[in-house]
Amino acid sequence: MGMTAIEKILAKNSGMDVVKPGDLVVVKVGTAVLYDNNFAPSIWRDILKVHNPENIVVVFDHRVPAKDIISATAQQTGRNFVKKFDIQRFHDVGAKQGISHVLVADYGYALPGSVLVCGDSHTCSAGVFNCAARGTGAPDMFYAVTKGETWFRVGETIRYDFQGLLPPAVSMKDVFLHIADTYGSHANLNVEFGGTALPELSINARRTMTTMCAELSAEFATFEPDQVMLDYVRERNPTSFEEQYPDEDAIYLDRRTINLDEIEPLVALPDTVLKNSQKVGEVIGTQINQAFIGSCANGTLDDFAIAAEILDGNKVSADVRLIITPGTQNIYLEALRRGYIETLIEAGAVVTNATCGACGGGHLGILASGETCITASTRNFKGRMGDPDSKVFMGSPATVAASAIKGKIADPRDFLN
Repeated sequence: MGMTAIEKILAKNSGMDVVKPGDLVVVKVGTAVLYDNNFAPSIWRDILKVHNPENIVVVFDHRVPAKDIISATAQQTGRNFVKKFDIQRFHDVGAKQGISHVLVADYGYALPGSVLVCGDSHTCSAGVFNCAARGTGAPDMFYAVTKGETWFRVGETIRYDFQGLLPPAVSMKDVFLHIADTYGSHANLNVEFGGTALPELSINARRTMTTMCAELSAEFATFEPDQVMLDYVRERNPTSFEEQYPDEDAIYLDRRTINLDEIEPLVALPDTVLKNSQKVGEVIGTQINQAFIGSCANGTLDDFAIAAEILDGNKVSADVRLIITPGTQNIYLEALRRGYIETLIEAGAVVTNATCGACGGGHLGILASGETCITASTRNFKGRMGDPDSKVFMGSPATVAASAIKGKIADPRDFLN
């Protein structure tokens, strides 16, 4: 019986020859990522030993630099943990800071064919590297850190084959919104991506897709390996690995083809992304107070580039706050070198340090009652970015940048040749 990519990864790391949907598997954890919320006083439990310090990554990202006493205390606890167990892969406030999932990509922590766990729900981001990556609760994280293993139930898999080329001003965020609107929830299912369009999709574009699969409620999201991805990982991590390709006779619950040429800019209406998107033309003119580009899904160099292209020679509306947050300080620095930061600030944007920031409503962009935001981040839930009476629309970075100029939701194609 043929297996999907995720089934082969789980089989490899559980010591089994074959796994199938419905099986419970205990797998060895290749990388365990702890972030600042894990060290919060209400969650943290003192760990007496770790299975392997070399397999642990510690990142401060949600409220960085610390915004209050609770977050400062959590980060202090994390620093003490790092010193106690001599954790080398540590990303404190400073040059190496950033959002955990983006740092995993920056530093090649997610090895193809391996298992990666983190306490944050968007851990599926690392699946772009042919890795079984999943968010887990705090007890499971502590178990993985101390025992070096965890367990999963194997779910069925849906395969998406991408073909064609993305039109100008259209990004993988729009492709995600198309999938979420067309097919809805993928709860208890795995998602596998591949297809003839893969060579034309950057790692950043692919990672936007796997990151956003958390909003489909998918268990795992993986890309089948290709040379672009393999070279990317090898440039960042010398550790050997065994990538896993789906078998030719792999069994999928469904197999769907997405023609990228046919995708248009989409906007998700407030409160959910599932079956809740419209073409941008149908919501043009909706007044906004804030526009945000950032998060683990869309704080990439590609996103800075398209935002700078649209904002170049334009000004942010006087009625709008445009907040832009890079995924890591590495991205910030490269965007600075390329002139994107200058263009964005001259247009009227505020560029923050690398952090989760406004995405989770933690800091750096809270919405007041009655305000409306269009965001290129991960979620648009009620109250996600501030007051429950605020509204959060979701679009691509291009759509957000165009809307910031107009002061209302706008079509990014109007700003690109």
